[in-house]
Amino acid sequence: MGNTPTSIGTSVELGPDSSADVLGSDRIDSAQPRRRPVYPWVVFALTFALLLSDYMSRQVLSAVFPFLKADWDLSDSQLASLTSIVALMVGLLTFPLSLLADRWGRVRSLAVMAVIWSIATLFCAVAANYEQMLAARFLVGVGEAAYGSVGIALVLSVFAPRIHSTLSGAFMAGGSFGSVVGVSLGGVIAVHLSWRWSFAAMAVLGLILVALFRLVVTERRLAAHAVDQDVASPARPDAPPIRVPVSTLFTNPAVWCAYLGGGLQMFTAAVLLSWTPSFFNREYGMAPDKAGVIAAAFVMLIGTGMVVCGIITDRVGRNNPSGKWSSAIAYCAISLTSLGIAFQLEPGAAQLTLIAIGAFFSAGSSGPTAAMVASLTHQSVRASGLGTLTVANNILGLATGPFIVGILADRLGLIGALQLTPLVYVLAIVALFFGRRLYAAGLDKLAIQSAAAAAKA
Repeated sequence: MGNTPTSIGTSVELGPDSSADVLGSDRIDSAQPRRRPVYPWVVFALTFALLLSDYMSRQVLSAVFPFLKADWDLSDSQLASLTSIVALMVGLLTFPLSLLADRWGRVRSLAVMAVIWSIATLFCAVAANYEQMLAARFLVGVGEAAYGSVGIALVLSVFAPRIHSTLSGAFMAGGSFGSVVGVSLGGVIAVHLSWRWSFAAMAVLGLILVALFRLVVTERRLAAHAVDQDVASPARPDAPPIRVPVSTLFTNPAVWCAYLGGGLQMFTAAVLLSWTPSFFNREYGMAPDKAGVIAAAFVMLIGTGMVVCGIITDRVGRNNPSGKWSSAIAYCAISLTSLGIAFQLEPGAAQLTLIAIGAFFSAGSSGPTAAMVASLTHQSVRASGLGTLTVANNILGLATGPFIVGILADRLGLIGALQLTPLVYVLAIVALFFGRRLYAAGLDKLAIQSAAAAAKA
């Protein structure tokens, strides 16, 4: 959810310079010798397992909010800061750490990241007060910052381009699934043992997985199974690569709309991920373990909605690329309406039904916005463009949402804060609406940038 800068179940429109990419991909698939496919799938499984550990370590905190509030007499804003500090570090460090990993080695970088967040989660288990917990959560964010972008880059390096969209969608959905396990398992462990053991269990699991990953996945083995896919290379092998300046990621108004729309639509989804356990604990009087399990079901709806909405968008935008913008707007509008009504109702079946609908569509625009960014950026800087979208998702949504709701909850109560949360979708809809209007001009600008880069090559 907030770490992987890739499209979920969405197809990426081809830019004006993409014919060489398609031909190159065809040549890659046919030119590569047939390999036994077992090892690439082992790489995917281990990298995906570490992604689950990433989000389990991040979201287990939500399951133990009631315990921390009672033990340390914390305010809701303090609880929210423990969540937001992780997303803030992810937003700030994703881009530079991704660049560093490309130079230092992806396998080594992923292993170091996993060790850092696992040990930091262990520090959470032994924290004696709020300040120590905040410092430990800061380190969790440092460790998790670039895992999504570097992890998917490593996975895609050993698979043919024809299945990259499927792999990217599955990888991003892993964030929600890891959140489900972290919240539900963390709540059960906290009730039967203690909240400290909730953190300790996630830390031990992460250390076991990183040891297995480092044992099985090596740069040498990856090189032996690598698929040559230098998308920045031109069709002629003797021609120099075509590269556009990184500044082009920020000079296209349409792509700015995609960044803003994508980040703002994550605001409410982030709130649901962080505050749903507390909502069921306070409004429905559920014990923390049961509240965690019920909340996990709603988190699962968020992840499932991301995948399904991506598939729907693919079909809608098949013959009309601008339809992706319309789909994203529709998902925001549905969630705005459903959640806006739900949090005005009394606890009961009607409220739960509307929350479920709102949760399903709450992050449904993630796939479409990633596809928009990809279609509006040149292939030589496309990964950086998707990384920028990840930064927007974290700064505008994953970090800001839970923290603002925590501050509002101290003044208005949790339900009062949740009643205001869906209004952020209005801003997302405005950004996406203007993006749709500017989309054609954005594609034209991309064509001009690509032609200028080709002329210089």
